[in-house]
Amino acid sequence: MFKKIIQLDKELLIYLNNLGSDQWDPLWLFITHQFNWTPVFMVVLFLFFKYLGWKKSVFLLFFLAVFIAFSDQFTNMIRGVFERLRPNNDTTINEQLRTLINPQSYSFTSGHATTSTAVTFFAIQLLKKHTKYIYFFVLFPISFAYSRLYLGVHFPIDIIGGVSVGSLIGFTFVKIFRALETRFF
Repeated sequence: MFKKIIQLDKELLIYLNNLGSDQWDPLWLFITHQFNWTPVFMVVLFLFFKYLGWKKSVFLLFFLAVFIAFSDQFTNMIRGVFERLRPNNDTTINEQLRTLINPQSYSFTSGHATTSTAVTFFAIQLLKKHTKYIYFFVLFPISFAYSRLYLGVHFPIDIIGGVSVGSLIGFTFVKIFRALETRFF
């Protein structure tokens, strides 16, 4: 059963990856780089300061730094346990993929999917009572994660695993932040 799931995962990646074309490659290469999302992050930070206040938002910046570092290191720990090759390094399928970048680290789970989902979950939970537009922020992890399939560097299960782990991390850190918020603010 597990082998069948892995085989279906590979087949789905090959299908999704091969939907790409040369004309769309620059867009997905742009989307996959975290730095290019800076304007979106700046808007969310502005919303934190606007709706949560200066003092709480400064604390929130330090909290987010710890939160993101935790998410990143937790993803690396999971990768070390599973040691799943990335599709671009998997000789059983890499010839069938349109690969535009060649990372060498392990694949499961996707750090892009994990951290972007965690941050999005966290931001939505903190800002949803202040602005309904924060729900548009969900486009960030969706497009960010899909870029990894498009570029041939993650399997769909890596993305699903990353979204699941990211949701759990986001939920946990919302609870921690709320506990600290009631105690100190």
